[in-house]
Amino acid sequence: MLRSELQVSVVIACHTRKRLQLLLQAIESVRAQVPQPAAIVISVDHEPILFELLSESFPDLIVVENKFPQGASGNRNTGVSFTNTALVAFLDDDARARPGWLQGLIAPFADPNVVCTGGFVVPAWEARKPRWFPDEFAWVVGASHLGMPDAVASVRNVWSENMAVRRETFLAVGGFRLDFGKVGHVSRPEDTDLCIRMGRAFPDARLLFVPSAIIDHHVGRERADVSFFLRRCYSEGRGKIELARINAGKGELRDERDYLRVAIPNGLRNYVRRATLHRQVDDLCRAGAMVGGVGAAAVGASISLCRHWVRGKALGREMVET
Repeated sequence: MLRSELQVSVVIACHTRKRLQLLLQAIESVRAQVPQPAAIVISVDHEPILFELLSESFPDLIVVENKFPQGASGNRNTGVSFTNTALVAFLDDDARARPGWLQGLIAPFADPNVVCTGGFVVPAWEARKPRWFPDEFAWVVGASHLGMPDAVASVRNVWSENMAVRRETFLAVGGFRLDFGKVGHVSRPEDTDLCIRMGRAFPDARLLFVPSAIIDHHVGRERADVSFFLRRCYSEGRGKIELARINAGKGELRDERDYLRVAIPNGLRNYVRRATLHRQVDDLCRAGAMVGGVGAAAVGASISLCRHWVRGKALGREMVET
């Protein structure tokens, strides 16, 4: 049982009325948790009409407006600033928490060295999952990918859509970076960055993946096509290079290298073998999607590296001239 002083608040960040029905489901899924959170904070990202609607509809919740520039990072930071509990959990507005979710996330904090936990994300496809879609790339649609731990395990990072943190640790490192995160259709791994900084700031810190803390993440029809898949892989490649740059080194990308060395080759071998032995066209398409995804990510990473090189050269010339 968690110590009584380690109460938890839940922050749900939202940004559009288009997701209102999904947001209502997210709120109800949090209300149904045992134990119930000390507070539920709904942080609205510069959407005045949605803010007014939620304020009127949920007088028992804490409904606030993002006090920082538009973006997921500032919106979540705003939500945390309206909490006063030792622990803060995050849930996205297009996700539903399953029974036992909150208890699963907070139980490990009985260990004082645990500063962050994260759970398993199941894709809830609005349409049927594409037959060509490889589960090794489930992260493309914000879900846990094939090959993740099936028991509680120490990890470098977890995802903000299904995360709990010690509030004091979160504040000590400055929360999510305001200049690095999701804004509109531009996505960067702000949650990975946060986890890296928390781990660095506290040498004994433990970050745990808790597969029993499960949420269902809505995957809209617009995310079920090849063009979205490739764009998201491209964006991920660019974002990971930026992540390494702001955290001073490629050493922070060891998880990505392990993924490329293990998960990708294993997946390709399995799909190609099944396609060859059983004439499974779908498996051949999945193998093709994996190759395309890795290629798109490599292009994104290369462009990011080139841009940083060009900026570095320009900065060098300015320093010489002055």
